[in-house]
Amino acid sequence: MIGILIIAHAPLATALRECALHVFPDCANGVLALDVLPHDAPEDSLAQARAAMAALNTSDVLLLSDVFGATPCNVAQQLGDGLHTRLVAGANLPMLLRSVCYRHESLEALAARAHAGGTQGVMPVGSTAPQNQTGQRHAPSHRDHQQ
Repeated sequence: MIGILIIAHAPLATALRECALHVFPDCANGVLALDVLPHDAPEDSLAQARAAMAALNTSDVLLLSDVFGATPCNVAQQLGDGLHTRLVAGANLPMLLRSVCYRHESLEALAARAHAGGTQGVMPVGSTAPQNQTGQRHAPSHRDHQQ
């Protein structure tokens, strides 16, 4: 089964993992998180990421990172070999949950599902509640000033 390593700005990686474990508690060994702290040296984060990959104890790893071009993503890019790893940036919870559900597929298919899950999980949601209503009633002689 494919391992998943989330590398993101602290505390996002751990928070995403905890959310995934809430839904899929049996995935604990296959999903790890690395929170990159603001003052961590990139080489230290890279060493921690390599250790986390080794702890997954699998040949294929899907890497999820939060922001393309930021330190966590740059660290993840250095881990990638293009053969046994795939990196998808823009990590969110729908992406992670989709990834956990399809860990049995090929690495290439899993990366595609992660991307699809992440993009399909972002959507505008309409509101059925009236907008700009305060719920306060005033006497008929009372006038509100609008700006």
